[in-house]
Amino acid sequence: MIVAVIDIGKTNAKVALVDLATLRETALRRSANAPLTGGPYPHHDIERLWTFILDSLAELHRGQRIDAISITTHGATAVLVDADGGPALPVLDYEFSGPDDFAEDYDLIRPPFVETGTPRLPAGLNIGAQLFWQQRRFPAEFSKAAAILMYPQYWAQRLTGVTANEVTSLGCHTDLWNPWTSDYSTLVDKMGWRRLMAPVRPAKDRLGPILPALAQQTGLDPQTPVYCGLHDSNASLLPHLLSDAPPFSVVSTGTWVVSMAVGGGKVELDPARDTLVNVNALGDPVPSARFMGGREFSLLTDDGQPQDWSEDDVAAVLARRTLLLPSTQQGSGPFPHRQPQWLNADGTSGGERFVAISFYLALMTATCLELIGGDGPTTVEGPFARNRLFTGMLAAATARTVIASEAATGTSIGAALLASKETPAHSKVETIEPQTDPIWAAYFNAWRRAVEARS
Repeated sequence: MIVAVIDIGKTNAKVALVDLATLRETALRRSANAPLTGGPYPHHDIERLWTFILDSLAELHRGQRIDAISITTHGATAVLVDADGGPALPVLDYEFSGPDDFAEDYDLIRPPFVETGTPRLPAGLNIGAQLFWQQRRFPAEFSKAAAILMYPQYWAQRLTGVTANEVTSLGCHTDLWNPWTSDYSTLVDKMGWRRLMAPVRPAKDRLGPILPALAQQTGLDPQTPVYCGLHDSNASLLPHLLSDAPPFSVVSTGTWVVSMAVGGGKVELDPARDTLVNVNALGDPVPSARFMGGREFSLLTDDGQPQDWSEDDVAAVLARRTLLLPSTQQGSGPFPHRQPQWLNADGTSGGERFVAISFYLALMTATCLELIGGDGPTTVEGPFARNRLFTGMLAAATARTVIASEAATGTSIGAALLASKETPAHSKVETIEPQTDPIWAAYFNAWRRAVEARS
């Protein structure tokens, strides 16, 4: 069975074909995803994305029959849908700072962390803050909304005509969901939004076949099923929930690096350090932490491109203790208000700099895992799984095994599994054991001491 996975990331949009028999991607189309800056506020270019999705489905289907469609997207995004199924307002880009204009008023009504597991985040990273701002700033347009859809289910609605919501996106730092009661939060009722919330459906629900006009346009069978879909980090987690014995941790990498601990140690989450409670595809709370690692990587390198490095570069960085201290991207992560700083970096080569950047990202990830009580082996999904410097330092810093996932897009395998009734045997390309050379421990201990000295 071949599943087409629509994967809308913050930086790139993808349509991947996944063979459920082998749990491997057999084809992939990719497009850059950038918000539009015109209009009332920065917003997602949903019509260009829609054209990309349909063109990709048509092209991929010509090469290999598509049997089902699943969907995964980044979080912190909701769509106000009017009675005709179109957007009542543009789909707000969560990096837009506009919602901060009403931060004081919003903070008076948002639920506490103990209710939702949602930390207070800047800009539009809390969907509740987005909706609050949109309702106040554009009351006439907001009043035309017939439904509030999470982003994966918006695309499902365009494909099937069926409106739904789903817990992994509702439970992703939105302020909208109570993971302990599996119901909407008190904010939803205070604001009168419950009537707008589409019915909550499991991620694996078959919403319906693709609409007839879209089947004709793409060449797909009119009975091609479309599944409800889920948040991208939780798509990375799903294969492990179904097949791995806890304790274990999963690190989903992309624009965001999201660490999730299953069966880990008991810790008190600190919302000031961007720890939170996600809700997995089975509806259960999952301690999580994140930072904008992919964005940092792009800012620190040549547009996110890997650079050549050698073992001599590694040895030089370790010996000199060339350190990058957090944070390149402020406003989120375990050190949200720190300014970045290089130590012992004079005269470093391009290769040495790339090594230090990769080590920095690994040490930030290790910090996130520590904050959420991560235990057992750590599986890295997504682009950073192919960075041996990152996985090696992560294993050294956590003193636990790191498993690098084979999938080019870690989210696509999990999203494809929504169409499967089988327990997965997901593929892993490499297992990295912790370093025993003391120079590695000296390096990450020096990093931690330097970070603490700046607190």
